[in-house]
Amino acid sequence: MTKLSVNINKIATLRNSRGGDVPNVVQFAKDVQRFGSEGVTIHPRPDERHIRYQDARDLKPAVYTEYNIEGNPIKSFMDLVLEVKPTQVTLVPDAEDAITSNAGWDTIKHKDFLIDVIKEFQNNNIRTSIFVDPVLEQIEGAKITGTDRIELYTESFAHEYGLGNEAGIDSYVESAKLANELGLGLNAGHDLSLDNIKFFKENIPGLLEVSIGHALVAESLYLGVENVIQMYLQKLK
Repeated sequence: MTKLSVNINKIATLRNSRGGDVPNVVQFAKDVQRFGSEGVTIHPRPDERHIRYQDARDLKPAVYTEYNIEGNPIKSFMDLVLEVKPTQVTLVPDAEDAITSNAGWDTIKHKDFLIDVIKEFQNNNIRTSIFVDPVLEQIEGAKITGTDRIELYTESFAHEYGLGNEAGIDSYVESAKLANELGLGLNAGHDLSLDNIKFFKENIPGLLEVSIGHALVAESLYLGVENVIQMYLQKLK
């Protein structure tokens, strides 16, 4: 079964909009695990507009499933990850002012940089994953970096699926097959939702983990967090 990791950034966004500590991100992380989530994901950014660096530290003792920290490997991010030592670090090439992730790595252009960063994390027993577009050359480039896994950037699939174009998954299927052949673990994330997750899961071979935040939190406003997590788990079976 594909693991569900819940991205809790939006909970921190809600907290920060009012000040104080409501909702409490640590308690929310405990709750989603109790409800069945098999992982917790956070994506701290340099301006700390949602998850703060201190949240990453505070969450470490609360996450007893898989702890995944995403972000651009600038020095402050690398120092944080090496301090916290999560289960997995997912490297994302975010611009500092990006509203959300909007592209995968150019694994060919940034090969040497990624090799050095990945080696540093792996030397500290942290599993590595890099965010990539569903482009075969980029998957091959990812293999050269030595990463343990890749995370397929699924915004394009979600957009096309929402328009009724199921063929939008084709490049993801081919990318997944190549990743499997190369021995790369396979994750996926961005704009996956209750509407499209079952179709994606059924068509992507070897899918180990999905990270879902924005849609899951939005759906939970209507259906409840515990119920929504169970719905995802059923669709991922």
